[in-house]
Amino acid sequence: MNDCIFCKIVNGEVPSYKVYEDEYTCAFFDITPITEYHTLVIPKKHYVNMFDIPEDELLSLTKAMKKVVSLYEEKLGLKNVQLLNNSGKYAQQDVFHIHFHVVPRFPKDGKDMKLLRNPALRDRFDKLLSTLAD
Repeated sequence: MNDCIFCKIVNGEVPSYKVYEDEYTCAFFDITPITEYHTLVIPKKHYVNMFDIPEDELLSLTKAMKKVVSLYEEKLGLKNVQLLNNSGKYAQQDVFHIHFHVVPRFPKDGKDMKLLRNPALRDRFDKLLSTLAD
């Protein structure tokens, strides 16, 4: 993709702060970090999101996330991390090259996420399951 910022990072056209790289993946600091060491992990090949990426590529991506998390545990003693992915416009994806955020969490960092729960949906579980079975 000619205009994809992540493809440009992979191709060396845009500078980045790489934390990890292998044959299939690349991990680098997010330029608008939530916390220190906030890292993006991406496949080197362009896939739009979770719906687009083949299973084997997703497996490589997951292995790379584990390597980054293990590196942070070993070097920084981190024991708390959030792994985030947004797939699709309405899921707040803003760069349409699949990526996962590795967001280290620290005591009292003030970055807690609040998702509004909808317990009334439990009443629809049977209908929801029947739709999937059709």
